[in-house]
Amino acid sequence: MKSNTIVNQIKDKAIWIVFLLMFIGFSIASPRFLSTSNLFTIARQVSMYGIAAVGMTFVILIAGIDLSAGSVITIVNIVAAYLMVNSKFSMVTATLVALLLAVAIGLLNGFLVSTIGIPAIIATFATQTIFAGASYLICGGVPIYGFDERYKVIGQGYVGPVPVPVIIMVICFAIGSFILNKTYFGRYFYAVGGNEEASKLSGIRVGAVKYLVYALAGLFSGLAGIVMLSRTNSAQPTAGLGYEFDVITCVVLGGVSVAGGFGKISNVVAGVLIIGVLTNGMVLLNVSSFTQMIVKGIVLILAVGFDCLQKKRVQN
Repeated sequence: MKSNTIVNQIKDKAIWIVFLLMFIGFSIASPRFLSTSNLFTIARQVSMYGIAAVGMTFVILIAGIDLSAGSVITIVNIVAAYLMVNSKFSMVTATLVALLLAVAIGLLNGFLVSTIGIPAIIATFATQTIFAGASYLICGGVPIYGFDERYKVIGQGYVGPVPVPVIIMVICFAIGSFILNKTYFGRYFYAVGGNEEASKLSGIRVGAVKYLVYALAGLFSGLAGIVMLSRTNSAQPTAGLGYEFDVITCVVLGGVSVAGGFGKISNVVAGVLIIGVLTNGMVLLNVSSFTQMIVKGIVLILAVGFDCLQKKRVQN
């Protein structure tokens, strides 16, 4: 029994062991990796992945997918900046309106998936395309900049030695963990992902759960968009391009099952850190962007493949 317990504990912490080995490897390979400025760069970069990954975790837990995350990040950038620069909205009002739009997009995804019955991969790909196009229309394909310098605090500020984006990410992870572990909503997420039909028979309003999950995914992607806007101090029509891929990789790498019903936030944190360190390390080693794409694709295949093999073993 003790040996089985030890093996299970090692499996549970395997993702953290991988992160530690990768961290040590890049530290040896590049002398610049452990510099204070580079570590802060990694921290700020992973914060955007981490914030969006909380919402994506909820979606994948119910056996769904959200391909619109990148477009939500982009349109939040564009709308918030447009309102501040062109419509002279205050920073707070523009931010709140942009976040409400992100939630509305999430609710639209929930409607398409739950009420209409469109497969999540198709519904969210459609909204991804729609809002990517809408972002270009709003800004005319031109970056928006020139808003209040104080807005930089969200993405570039510090509280003591800690970057503000990292604090926001930690708060989001804490909220995500609380929802999954301390609320009945979290139990519903696991139940729906584990067996949707059984959840319906037990009285869970599966449709309402899906609405809530996609709305939360929109909100967290929107928060990531606000952090990105503040960090770059300009809104780009391609700001969130491809982000959904990295966020999904972070979540799956963190052990959240693509089949739904299994996973936890603590390991998603490790998945986020691995992707952040991997991306930064490859840049420092002058690995081409095309090779980086190949590496990330392989990482995603390995993560999903491992999950599928684990499922087969359980079934057998």
